Amino acid sequence: MQQDIHDGGPGADRHPADPARGIPVPRRQTPAEAASEPPHPGGRAARRRAVTARRARRRRVLKWTGGLAAFALVAGCGGAYYAYQHFNNNITAVKVQLGDEAERPKPVDDALNILVIGTDSREGLGREYGDEGSTGHADTTLLFHIAKDRSNATALSIPRDLMVPVPECRTPDGKAIPGTARTMFNNSLGQEGRDPGCTWKTVEKVTGIRVDHFVMVNFDAVKTLSTAVGGVEVCAAKDINDPDSHLRMSKGRHVVQGDEALAFVRTRHAVGLGGDLTRIPLQQQFIGSMIRSIKSSDTLTNPAKLWKLADSATKALTVDSGIGSVDRLKDLALDLSKVDAGKITFATVPVLDDPADENRLVLKQPDAAQLFSMVGGDRSLTGPAAGAPETPAASAPAAPAATSAPDAPAAPAAPGGAASTAAAPVDAKDLRVTVRNGTGTPGQAQQTVDRLVAKGYARAATAANVPAAATTSIAHPAGKAAEAAALATALGLPAGAVKADPKLGARDGLVLVLGKDAPASTAAGAAATPAPVPSEAPKDLQRVQGDDIDACAK
Repeated sequence: MQQDIHDGGPGADRHPADPARGIPVPRRQTPAEAASEPPHPGGRAARRRAVTARRARRRRVLKWTGGLAAFALVAGCGGAYYAYQHFNNNITAVKVQLGDEAERPKPVDDALNILVIGTDSREGLGREYGDEGSTGHADTTLLFHIAKDRSNATALSIPRDLMVPVPECRTPDGKAIPGTARTMFNNSLGQEGRDPGCTWKTVEKVTGIRVDHFVMVNFDAVKTLSTAVGGVEVCAAKDINDPDSHLRMSKGRHVVQGDEALAFVRTRHAVGLGGDLTRIPLQQQFIGSMIRSIKSSDTLTNPAKLWKLADSATKALTVDSGIGSVDRLKDLALDLSKVDAGKITFATVPVLDDPADENRLVLKQPDAAQLFSMVGGDRSLTGPAAGAPETPAASAPAAPAATSAPDAPAAPAAPGGAASTAAAPVDAKDLRVTVRNGTGTPGQAQQTVDRLVAKGYARAATAANVPAAATTSIAHPAGKAAEAAALATALGLPAGAVKADPKLGARDGLVLVLGKDAPASTAAGAAATPAPVPSEAPKDLQRVQGDDIDACAK
């Protein structure tokens, strides 16, 4: 059932003004009209009450439109995030299973982290967009952080081709879906029946940042939302002709909507280097422009446009049950409406080409961990960093906490022990490390993997638990003693923890078994000595501000 655009109590109009449905928009009476109006039943006091009620309704309508219509985030290649409080029945809500609360990152008081998932589902679009029956994956994903004081926001783009561990997850009906040690990020949704909760858990594991809610949309959202606002202005630094996305655009500024808007955010082969990393800045440009369009007076003062936009947006949304109502979305929208567009920073998670596959990506360390620590610690990417005080990350995510200890000293080594080779240069990002939990405490293997990834061991992954082990050990194949010693040093383990395993072949990596003696910095995290939140963003970080009208597709 449709909800009224405002709640005026028993005396309020049941049908709000809606030009789209032929319902006229009320206008204010002129003094002459007011003077000629017949006496109001009940005398002067009744007339005062009527005037007060009309003013209260107007204030409520202004609050709804000014706060809610200011909130939109359209996430490229099929992503969108917009909250409006009108069509409750349009919203699809999903209850997700997030597992053991003790294994999740700790929250930062009053800050909000919203996962925006743009799925590449072709539902309703036909064959011209590819396989119309394909399973939707996490094609475009942003982690949208709203600061606890609502002064700024950061939107982190997570590349779809990033290789990550996807943890075990469960469907709403309790069905277990096995985790994958290393796969493309976009497989965290859709593959093997994974729902948005799996993507949620993957993001928390990779970034160490706690996610509060998710919003998911498909390709059609870009088309409908861009049309609802009357088009979104974009810029091309050169002529673009991409037969794959069907985008043909001349150099200069253009207002796009519908199919052309979708083609713009999907294009990649005709710009930059032709990959997913090239497409992300176009999506960021589009999102920033969409936000500016939503917050413009042209939209806020146009009831017909607001109505159409709200209807399109709520139909496009799939959200978690925690925000599965217009009231919850309204609160979220009002939070974001407090952030000026110029204080919204869009950035891409730092990555490198995967040494094992040039068509895939891995996290660039320590840059990625530095960025995750800033966002998880509620540090703005917008304001000047110079001279900014470092604050303890008491509530900062677990993975960034380990970034302060890439050079942590190892425990004293026995004479001639393996740790004596720890100084040998080792390329951690190419080294496969398998972590098995023998502590008897669930979740320790994944926490250790998170810390190893933050230290640069991009190929670290969990494997099946082992029977309880008294001591922590690192097994290595012949020829990889130096790598094992370097890992022991990074984790603060003694030289005696390293041992050769003849069962491991030349192509195998290292096997880290966590024992009951595992130091806190290895298995349980250094919660007692949190690392400070970095005051500056990584050098060469790709980013753009929400009010940048000069951003152009190159």
